[in-house]
Amino acid sequence: MTETAQQPDKALVQFDCTGHAVGKMRNDLEVHMTQPFAEGPFLMATDEGSFHGGDASAPPPLALFVAGLTGCIMTQIRAFAKRLKVTIKDLDVETRVIWDWESKGRVYETGPKSFEIDVLIDSDDPQDKVIALIEAAKKGCFLEQTLGQANTIRHRMKTPDGWVDV
Repeated sequence: MTETAQQPDKALVQFDCTGHAVGKMRNDLEVHMTQPFAEGPFLMATDEGSFHGGDASAPPPLALFVAGLTGCIMTQIRAFAKRLKVTIKDLDVETRVIWDWESKGRVYETGPKSFEIDVLIDSDDPQDKVIALIEAAKKGCFLEQTLGQANTIRHRMKTPDGWVDV
């Protein structure tokens, strides 16, 4: 049975993360994939540098975000290359993410400005076949597909009387 024959036609993919604040600005994170099957725990940490009063003992959250985006597209390119029969001799991806930042009194507000992903593939296959691979990988990259849509993010705060939407 082939790899693609074993995959379901549809599935929910769910990751859960629990974070705990330690030290000045460090966060210890435990991530689990819970659907469609269990993987993990994946233990990670974030910290900030002196700008936010941290010790830079771990990457800042934005570094993990950009790394996740880069790793996601690279994984999809390599996985789909096998399925689409595209030979990859070498692969590099260079990602730049730029945010706007504006001071608002004692805090600041941010917004995305640009996401740029340069794909450098060494392949002897025809260019149209490699382009089709990249197009398929873009559609299969969970993070890229998330960024390409308007999303609703729900925040709740635990209180003695239950959860309050914030």
